[in-house]
Amino acid sequence: MSEPLQFTCPDGETIAYYARSVHGASAKKMGVVWLGGLKSDMTGTKAVALDDWAARNDRAFVRFDYFGHGQSSGDFVDGTISRWAQDAQTVLDQVATGPQILVGSSMGGWAAILTALARPDQVKGLVFVAPAPDFTEDLMWENFSPETKALIDRGEVYEQPSMYDDNPYLISPQLIQDGRRNLVLRNDIQIHCPVRILHGMSDADVPWDRSLTLIDALQSDDVTATFVKGADHRMSDDPNIARLLDLVADLCAQLDE
Repeated sequence: MSEPLQFTCPDGETIAYYARSVHGASAKKMGVVWLGGLKSDMTGTKAVALDDWAARNDRAFVRFDYFGHGQSSGDFVDGTISRWAQDAQTVLDQVATGPQILVGSSMGGWAAILTALARPDQVKGLVFVAPAPDFTEDLMWENFSPETKALIDRGEVYEQPSMYDDNPYLISPQLIQDGRRNLVLRNDIQIHCPVRILHGMSDADVPWDRSLTLIDALQSDDVTATFVKGADHRMSDDPNIARLLDLVADLCAQLDE
């Protein structure tokens, strides 16, 4: 694999990305941007599968690493939801051109929602995989022990064990506090573009019924969800990759017209 490209943010941090450009008639089709999950990177199974699909179908595609993730600069512990959503918005501003479909996995779903709200003229469709809006409050804070909450309230970093990584997630006070400023499920979400959701019903990290809450909050009239019995949070096996590619392909076909 070639080295990724990068751009420099106003604060001097760099965001690494891969961009697949197209020309001619294909340049008029919907582009696709991948927004990964917490502590994941742009070399993950789903991101690469989408890139391969885009290559086969002559479709513009961008995948990138958030601040503090993968090959981008910065320390993860200094990241926030605002920062990671801003990274996605800067990708739209500086890398992607024309109308886009955002594909957001887990935390990437939250970042995609915030990006769609900030760039409604460019974001024409959304595809979510196990979307996790508001997870810092509802799935982290609400489940923390009194001792963990007290530690964070004192300004210390909580080391949350991870089932996906030998190293713990470093949960900072600013991540929790910033998350509260970006909660989206407490009110109607003023997104009106088509939305597709894929969620496993054995997801131990983001319960599948949270997608029902998201569906209720979204103001779009064109929202469909696929719930897969027995599927876990990652949904990176071949059958679920195929489901994801079908959802993206169908939405592209709908919006290209």
